[in-house]
Amino acid sequence: MPQRIFPALISLFLAGSPTVFASEESINKDNDWKLSAREKDVAIYSRLRPGSSLKEFKAIGAIDAPNCAVCAVIDDFQNYPKFMPYTTECQLIRRDGDSIVGYQRLSPKVCADRDYTLRVWKKSWPTADGLVFMSHWSPANELGPPEKKGVVRVKICEGKWLLEPDSNAKTRATYFIYTDTGGFIPSFIANRVSLTGITKLFAAIRKQAKDPRYAVSNPERARQSAGLGETTDGKMTKQD
Repeated sequence: MPQRIFPALISLFLAGSPTVFASEESINKDNDWKLSAREKDVAIYSRLRPGSSLKEFKAIGAIDAPNCAVCAVIDDFQNYPKFMPYTTECQLIRRDGDSIVGYQRLSPKVCADRDYTLRVWKKSWPTADGLVFMSHWSPANELGPPEKKGVVRVKICEGKWLLEPDSNAKTRATYFIYTDTGGFIPSFIANRVSLTGITKLFAAIRKQAKDPRYAVSNPERARQSAGLGETTDGKMTKQD
C-alpha cells in the first residue's frame, strides 16, 4: 500500500496544513457549506462544527496534472520537508492492514512547533472517466512518539482528500479538514489561518505535480520513478 497523505495540519500553519472524516454524516450533508473565499482557483467553504468554535473546511480546486500524479505527490508524505513549507519531519510508524500510521512535525515560525500522529486509510475505484482516489485520516497520537518539551501536541485532526479525473491531464481535487492548532490560539485566528493555509497547500501540490517523476501511470510507479525508498526506521531516502 502506498504511503498516504499527511498535509492535514499544514493547512493551518502555512500561515498551517492535510480525511476518518470530520464525520461521515457531516461531510455528506452539503447544504450547510458556505463559501468563505475563492483564491488562486481554489474555492474554500466552511461551516461550524456543532459544539465547537472551530470551523471545518472544504476546498475544491483544479490541478493541471493527471490524478495519478497528484495522488503520488500526496502519497509522498515523507518527502514533505522538501516541498511543503514548515514541515520539518515525517516518519512512517507502521502499516496496519488497510491503513498506515505516520508522525509529522511542523515548525510554523509564528509559534512553537506542532506535531501529531495520524492513521490514514486509502481506497480507489474506477469510473467512466478513470480511477478516483480517496484517503482519509484521524488522530492516532497514542501510536506515535511521546509528547516532547517545547512541541505542542495537536489532538484534533480529521480530514480527507478526494481526487477525481477531470480529463487525462487534469484533476478535480477536494480537500476536507477539521483540526485545532494546539496550544492557546483563539478560534477566530485559527479559522482565518486555515483559509490562507489551504490556498498554500494547493499551491505546493500544484507545483510539485509538475515534476515529471510523478507523471507515470500509477502512484506506485510514480514513487519508484521519483527514486523514493524506505529505510528500516521508516524514514524516506533517495535511491541512487
